[in-house]
Amino acid sequence: MSRRAHKNDWHPASWRSKEASQQASYPDLEALDRVVADLSRLPPLTTSWEIDELKAHFAKAQRGEVFVLQGGDCAETFAECTSENIVAKLKILLQMSLVMICGMKKPVVRVGRMAGQYAKPRSADTETRDGVTLPSFRGDIINRSGFTASDRTPDPQLILRGYERASMTLNFVRSLIDGGFADLHHPEYWDLDWVGHSSAASEYHNIMSTISDSLDFLETVSGRQFHQTQRADIYAAHEGLHLHYEQAQTRYLDRREQWYNLTTHFPWIGMRTAQLDGAHIEYFRGIANPIGVKIGQGMTRDWLQGLIEVLNPDNEPGRLTLIHRFGANSVEEHLPDMISAVKDMDAKVLWICDPMHGNTESTSDGTKTRRFENIIGEIESAFKVHDSMGSYLGGVHLELTGENVTECTGGARGLTDADLAKAYKSTVDPRLNYEQAMEVAMRIAGRNKA
Repeated sequence: MSRRAHKNDWHPASWRSKEASQQASYPDLEALDRVVADLSRLPPLTTSWEIDELKAHFAKAQRGEVFVLQGGDCAETFAECTSENIVAKLKILLQMSLVMICGMKKPVVRVGRMAGQYAKPRSADTETRDGVTLPSFRGDIINRSGFTASDRTPDPQLILRGYERASMTLNFVRSLIDGGFADLHHPEYWDLDWVGHSSAASEYHNIMSTISDSLDFLETVSGRQFHQTQRADIYAAHEGLHLHYEQAQTRYLDRREQWYNLTTHFPWIGMRTAQLDGAHIEYFRGIANPIGVKIGQGMTRDWLQGLIEVLNPDNEPGRLTLIHRFGANSVEEHLPDMISAVKDMDAKVLWICDPMHGNTESTSDGTKTRRFENIIGEIESAFKVHDSMGSYLGGVHLELTGENVTECTGGARGLTDADLAKAYKSTVDPRLNYEQAMEVAMRIAGRNKA
């Protein structure tokens, strides 16, 4: 089979000729087209050189030279686009990466599920309450969560609101980084006050002190500053679910001779929209960004190899990331066949473990949660399988928050089902809180300690 897919028939709207799953039904298509046209004229959220830089990092991660930490909210909301929430997300990513750098002895690339994670797939198109059936809530960029006909009707203007919130988020992130917030000389900037009691915080502060002392010593001896330690880039990522939004900011850059999705650095495709003949694959095959695909139970060798053929026909390093999410009890059964399928093609891919989505369950009262021991178990099993097959696990993909939430059970504080109601804030899926996220980072970092 040819490894090349012809792109001369591709353009940002060619996906419209394919069946598009998980898309909202807008009652006013002319209004939708006007919004897409308006958004296409607005300044881009990212740049091609940032995107190419991330692709180069991913190529290194494929070879085991760096590690990718991807984390953030399951679904962003417009209401939570505040300076406090954005700073908390940065703090937890920076703290986790510092721990992992120290333990793994390699650079860590930070990718936030932020500045665009406003749309979510749904298992059903409608929701029924007390005999009333309305469209499902599909995220703030599509409709509203209130259970009225007006709230649930898809509104094209929300696409522009999503762009604005994403722009504000990225602008604030860049301002913080350029202002020295991510300077390794001052990791005390990253402290989250409410966790001062945590054993994870205590261990983190010991690591922080060690790194600060080491930097001071090296700079004193050498007589120069290590400028790379004064900033830590944060890249943006979201699921490229809402194809009208993705299309609107997809632009051809003459100097690069390629199309770029400039809404984000790293868009990914969920398994529910990864049909080979579907609209999402058609859209993603044409953009130059590094792209990801979620793979889980139900993914076959032929399907996976077909995705690789279409999405990375030139076998470009850093281009394609496979984010596996099988669940703690199934990863050792299913992952080897996926790795074997990739090896048979000699395909260059980055493997990332998502230990969250395959481990979602419900309590006796119907509350969605995830058990910390299953999250850790899937990560450890994934490392084991990759090691045994001569492959690299190049990163983790986590749903987490810097807030003091109680959404996942277990961890250092031993949260139980009875604790979930104390601070359950997620409107979609449960997230790791600060302590649990830091414990994940320390477990990964500790793999190199004998």
